[in-house]
Amino acid sequence: MESFDVVDLIRAKRDGGTLSTPQIDWLIDAYTRGLVADEQMSAMTMAIFLNGMGREEIRDLTAAMIASGERLDFSHLATPTADKHSTGGVGDKITLPLAPLVASFGVAVPQLSGRGLGHTGGTLDKLESIPGWRASLTNAEFHRQLESVGAVICAAGSGLAPADGRLYALRDITGTVESIPLIASSIMSKKIAEGTAALVLDVKFGSGAFLREEARARELAETMVRLGQDAGVATRALLTDMNTPLGRTIGNANEVRESVEVLAGGGPADIVELTVALAREMLDLAGRPDADPGAALRDGRAMDTWRAMIAAQGGDPDAALPAPSETHTVTAERDGVLLEQRALPFGIAAWRLGAGRARKEDAVVHSAGIDLHAKPGDTVRRGDPLFTLAAEDPARFDRALEALEGAYRIGDDGDRSAAPGPLIRDRVG
Repeated sequence: MESFDVVDLIRAKRDGGTLSTPQIDWLIDAYTRGLVADEQMSAMTMAIFLNGMGREEIRDLTAAMIASGERLDFSHLATPTADKHSTGGVGDKITLPLAPLVASFGVAVPQLSGRGLGHTGGTLDKLESIPGWRASLTNAEFHRQLESVGAVICAAGSGLAPADGRLYALRDITGTVESIPLIASSIMSKKIAEGTAALVLDVKFGSGAFLREEARARELAETMVRLGQDAGVATRALLTDMNTPLGRTIGNANEVRESVEVLAGGGPADIVELTVALAREMLDLAGRPDADPGAALRDGRAMDTWRAMIAAQGGDPDAALPAPSETHTVTAERDGVLLEQRALPFGIAAWRLGAGRARKEDAVVHSAGIDLHAKPGDTVRRGDPLFTLAAEDPARFDRALEALEGAYRIGDDGDRSAAPGPLIRDRVG
């Protein structure tokens, strides 16, 4: 006989009540076992979306999702562990240079990543642009690489927080994705189950983030930091601006190329700034407060770790990356200053070019995407290239250009009215 009636729990949450620890434990366990139907859990997620959850409820929900599967253990490692999670954005390739950068200081980085859906790209999709590289590792391979190289970026197994996998798919089709309790418990259940001792969160707001308002992103950051700390994981968050695409590339192969430029001591200033800032936080939490990640980019240490990491997963770090067969460049129609470059339309345009997927089973086109030749604040002259679209099928250009109508704006010289603010707005935790 079951401990609770799911309809009673739905009614309680619908009416603004608080669910107890035993009720939440039973609900998640029963849903994982198939005793609670999808339509019943849909009603519960909508009740949570509308009425929210208290701190203890969110903590209990996260713990119940962790308990639905396995937990990884890195206590056998001789080095500390640290991980990073980003809430996603346009041109966000930070994990690629960040993992080897932090690992070059003797901190193990077990980065379990995912694939993209919609306008935000997936880390695994980007890395699969590299010939031979594979995302799926056995547990033995994962631990061996963590010990020998110090950094692993691979697909998460189905055993970590399986309840979250079912809930996430349900939220996606029921209009409840943006619920902060559900977002926070989803992210943190996987990250805590992953077994890292330290975690740094990159929580984004703006047109290219799924939370547009800075206040909502801050609430999510504070909620996740509390969840991590309550679970014994040293957790910190940076609140970052995603109104403008990160870096100068949006796609897959082109984002790998830009990441390698960063590891070689170059690359766009915003990518370097955020990579170094997140690395400092991870290294500080891992007991390396005096480490200088900027120096490791300049002297080649991080690049050495990158090459070893890619090779360990079957990739050829020297291989040519996929190049597009078709390109289309958009130029400036007047002299002036680029004042605006909105992230979301550029993300949608890259997706329409083939760089993203509409369904999980869709394939991405690794050579498709957008290269940005100017960023907000740059002076441009009439005829200067603003951005280049890349695709395998030129028929995709028209729909991509439709997405970009009104997405960028050139103003008069000296007009800095829409110049971007600081990339990193605040630190939480």
